[in-house]
Amino acid sequence: MGPRGLPLLVATLAGCLFPARGCVICDPKVREALNSLEMDYLPGHLEANHHKKVMEKIKQAVEEFKDLPIDEDSYMGVVDEATLEKASWSLLKDMKRITDSDAKGELFVKEMLWMLHLAKKTFASYAAQFQKEGLMLQPLIWCSTCQKEVHACRKSKNCGEREVKVHQMEDMILDCELNWHKISQGLTDYSFYRVWKNNSETLVSKGKEPILSKTMVRPKDAGTYRCELGSIQFSPATIIYFHVTVLPKRIQEEIPSPNTETQNETALGEVALDRPETTVEPQAPKPEQVLRRRLFAVLIWGLVVLTACVLTA
Repeated sequence: MGPRGLPLLVATLAGCLFPARGCVICDPKVREALNSLEMDYLPGHLEANHHKKVMEKIKQAVEEFKDLPIDEDSYMGVVDEATLEKASWSLLKDMKRITDSDAKGELFVKEMLWMLHLAKKTFASYAAQFQKEGLMLQPLIWCSTCQKEVHACRKSKNCGEREVKVHQMEDMILDCELNWHKISQGLTDYSFYRVWKNNSETLVSKGKEPILSKTMVRPKDAGTYRCELGSIQFSPATIIYFHVTVLPKRIQEEIPSPNTETQNETALGEVALDRPETTVEPQAPKPEQVLRRRLFAVLIWGLVVLTACVLTA
């Protein structure tokens, strides 16, 4: 396909860029990358007469990411900051991959076409995942206006049950915090209740701490506990049940100390194995002692010679 086929590619690109799930145009880094693509990359990689039309189609496609049918299970017109950042990073990474490859002309348009096709699916999965795991009263970004507002997302308050096993005389720890609690707004206190067999409840603790701990648990501490995270609304944000089982006390075997044998031997008057040995270095004799030894040796030899002379005479 020659230069005449390039307009056909541009038209095809425009036809495939129907709205995708996401609103990455709200991210300043994305807008900056698009401007850099137009001003820095295209002049050396695409014929000048195609610059304007190609960039118009690309920018329009990215702006249309926010135009989606409202669906309770996949998209409600908002995303949180984490989802926007993840989607933007994915798009910027793919754009950088294309520019690093130094693609030109028709190849550049084809690469951009395929990248945006895959990006639509990626953005769709991010938006659906966010909608499924919607958070409580979190600052969200509205894709239609790029305005940040506090929005109440639907979230099931019943977060399941936890099985906790702890040995007698050890510490019991019940953790009620979920990963979305810290980034949500409108939450109040954590309340822990002891649930009895007749379904009555006794408040054990209440406050900002999401953990209930009890030291040296006993069999009477076994049973069901309920954690409830309150909100400024009428209903709680989170409810978790903990079923605690107290196991028998751990049996700890006494392990003899490694230096017991050494201590016993020392007590019996023997030398301890780990006691460092003392080495006595020989000392050099004093000069007076050396002189005395030499004089004594000369005297002995003199007496021997004198005795030999007398016997000879």
